Amino acid sequence: MKNITVTIFIILLVAVLGLYLISFQVRETESALVTTFGKPTRQITEPGWYFKWPAPIQQIYKFDSRMRVFEADVGETTTKGAVPIIVNTYVVWRIAEPLAFFNAVGTVKEAQSKLLSQISDTQNNVIGRHSFGEFVNSDPAKIRFEQIQDEMLSDLKQAIKGNYGIEIKTLGIRQLKVSEDVSKDVFERMRAERNRKTEATIAQGNAEATRIKADADSKKTELLAVAEARAKAIRGQGDAEAAQFYKLLEEDPDLAMFLRDVEALKKILQERSTVVLSADTEPFKLLKEMPALTPKK
Repeated sequence: MKNITVTIFIILLVAVLGLYLISFQVRETESALVTTFGKPTRQITEPGWYFKWPAPIQQIYKFDSRMRVFEADVGETTTKGAVPIIVNTYVVWRIAEPLAFFNAVGTVKEAQSKLLSQISDTQNNVIGRHSFGEFVNSDPAKIRFEQIQDEMLSDLKQAIKGNYGIEIKTLGIRQLKVSEDVSKDVFERMRAERNRKTEATIAQGNAEATRIKADADSKKTELLAVAEARAKAIRGQGDAEAAQFYKLLEEDPDLAMFLRDVEALKKILQERSTVVLSADTEPFKLLKEMPALTPKK
């Protein structure tokens, strides 16, 4: 019985070792490359359990296919207007084609070295097509930062994937700096731009104030002219009535005084009022007797 157990154990051990020699597993986070006598013959990008010939006939090279973040060195480049800027760029990448990656670079360290060179070329190529004002500007509408990053990503993708088996997922500019001299020039331009906008706003306000004042003066002049014309008309009417009264006074003073008293009495008696006066008081004596009026010849 003991011999049977040992025999079964040995058989299982041999089976496990044999399975280990002729098969391998590719995990979700991996990709693999199979070489036969040192020559790449098969690449595997899907997870699963696969069979192979035992070494040294076939060798298995596994690569971590998860996303990696690589940050390039801080470098200086120039914009379209030859303004020097300092850029720090990062990329998110992964191994997409194990066969091309193995033939082109072989290791992650070498791949990062290639990436560093390509990122530098991309920075010089893309940033050189854009002016400094598209990176730094007092007017947010003129900044093209996102567009520039997209152009850099597209340029880097074209240069990398076909040659190195690498897929670039994301590219971004982590830092953007300028030298002290450039900073002074930028701030001077920004200050001049703000002053120009301030002066334009003040000029516009002054023009509006002048227009409002001129409009007010025009209305004032118009109103004064209307009021003056109305006053002249009232004065003319008063003068005409006064002239008529004076003429009547000259022709018949007694009649004129009588008419004046009648008019005064009418105004006093318009309201219900109680007035205690002598009956001989002008013009109430008209209520007592009619004056003797002699027509003038």
